[in-house]
Amino acid sequence: MALASCQMFTPPDVQESGFQPSSKPITVDNVAANSKLAEMAKAQHPRILATYGGEYSDPKLERMVAKVVGSLTVVSANPSQTYRITILNSPNVNAFALPGGYLYITRGLLALANDSAELAAVIAHEMGHVTANHGLQRQQLEAEEGFATKVVSDVLGDSPTAKAALIRGRLRLAQFSRNQELEADGIGIKSIGEAGFDPFAAGRFLQSMSAYTDFRSISGATDASLDFLATHPNTPQRIDLAQRHARQFGAPGVGTRDRDAFLAGIDGLLYGDTPEEGYVRGETFLHPGLGVSFSVPDGFIIDNSAAAVTATGPGDIAVRFDGVSIDKSRSLTDYIRSGWVAGLDESSVRQETINGNEAATAHASAEGWQFDIAVIRAGGQVYRLLTAAPSASASLGAVARSVSGSFRILSAAEKAALKPLHIRVVTVRPGQTMGSLAAQMVGVDRKLDLFRVLNAMSPGAAVSAGDKVKIITDK
Repeated sequence: MALASCQMFTPPDVQESGFQPSSKPITVDNVAANSKLAEMAKAQHPRILATYGGEYSDPKLERMVAKVVGSLTVVSANPSQTYRITILNSPNVNAFALPGGYLYITRGLLALANDSAELAAVIAHEMGHVTANHGLQRQQLEAEEGFATKVVSDVLGDSPTAKAALIRGRLRLAQFSRNQELEADGIGIKSIGEAGFDPFAAGRFLQSMSAYTDFRSISGATDASLDFLATHPNTPQRIDLAQRHARQFGAPGVGTRDRDAFLAGIDGLLYGDTPEEGYVRGETFLHPGLGVSFSVPDGFIIDNSAAAVTATGPGDIAVRFDGVSIDKSRSLTDYIRSGWVAGLDESSVRQETINGNEAATAHASAEGWQFDIAVIRAGGQVYRLLTAAPSASASLGAVARSVSGSFRILSAAEKAALKPLHIRVVTVRPGQTMGSLAAQMVGVDRKLDLFRVLNAMSPGAAVSAGDKVKIITDK
C-alpha cells in the first residue's frame, strides 16, 4: 500500500467531492468564516465527528496546536481566511480539509509526529488545499466526470470502448487529485519556511508515514478506510519534491523544530482505542463496559472500528463480532432462522452452551464463501461471531470453534484492571537503550519496532542520556 498525501473517506450522506484530505496533519480549534462555503462544511461537521469518534478535548494539547496554527495563519497564501481546526478522537492516522476552512487531524496522527515543525507542515498542507480551492475544483471535475460516465454508459453500454473511456476518466481524476496533493505540499512547505519552522519537516514526516505504513502492513492496525494511506502519490516522489522545496530555504538545519513544546503538548495523549470501544490486546478483544472478551488464533489481526470488531488471518479467513438487540423471550435458533443469514443451511442450526452462556450455531454458504455463525446471549445482550472463509478452505471449522469457544464474561477484577493506553514522554537515563525503553511499553505488540516508528528512529539509531522519547503505557 503506497502512502497517499490525503485520502478521502466519505461518511454516510457526505459527498466525497466535499473532502480534500491531506498527507499532512492538522489540529486544534479556531473560528470559521461566516461564508457560504463554511456553512456547507459546517453541515458536514457533525457527521465527521460521528465517524471519527467525536472531538478529542485536551486543553494543553489544544494550546500547543493553536500556537502552531497562529504562526501559520499570518504567512498563509490567504491571511484573511479563517479556520476551524478540530482534533478528532480517532486512533487512525488522518488529516483532511473541507472547503471553507474546516480542518481536521486525528490524535493518531499527532502521536506519530515528533516536533512542532512536522505538525506545522501538516497544518500548512491542509491550509494549502483550502486556499487553492482544491475542494471546489475536485467537486467540479467529479461532476463533469459523472456526467461523462453516464453519457458513455448510455451510448456505448458494456462495449470495450465504453470500458476504456471510463478507465481513462478515472485515471484523469486520479491524476488531478495527485497534482492537488503535490501543489498543497509546495504551498505548505513555503508557508512553514516563511513562518520560521524547519522546512525539511515535511519530508521527515513523510518518512515517518512510510515507516508507519511498513509497520502497519505487518502488524495490521485500525480501519484502513479511515486512513489517508492509499495509492497516490507515491512516497519517494513526494519526499524528493518536499526536500527540493525545502532547499529553497537553505541546507538541513535551517528553521526551528520546537520539539520540546510539541512533546509536552502530546504527553498523556490517548493512544489506540477508547474505553467505550473496548481494547485490543494482542490477539484478544476485551470490552470493560460490556464485560465480554474473545480471542482469535495466532496470526490473526484484530481491527476495532466503530461499526464492528473484525479480524483477518491466513487463508483469507475473516471474523466479525458485533451485538444485536433481541427480545429475551426469543430463542437464538429462531433468530438465526429469521432471514438475516444469506445461504443458511437450515439443518445446521444448533442450540448450544458456550462457557455457560446460551448460544446457537449454524453454517451458511454463498458466492464462493462458507460461513460459520455463532450467536451468544450474555448479560442481557446478544452477540454475534461470524467467521468467513473461501469455499475451498478446510480451516473454517477449527478457526470458528476457537473464536466462539474463547468468548467469555469478564470478572469484576478483570474489568477494573483494563486501562486505556497513553503516549508518555520520558527522558532517557544513563544506560538505557532503545530495547530497554521499548520493553517498558504495555498493551502493544512488536514493541521495539513500534518504538522506532513513534520516535522516527532507524534500526541503526541509538538513544543518549537526556533525550526525550515517546513510549506507550497504561499509566
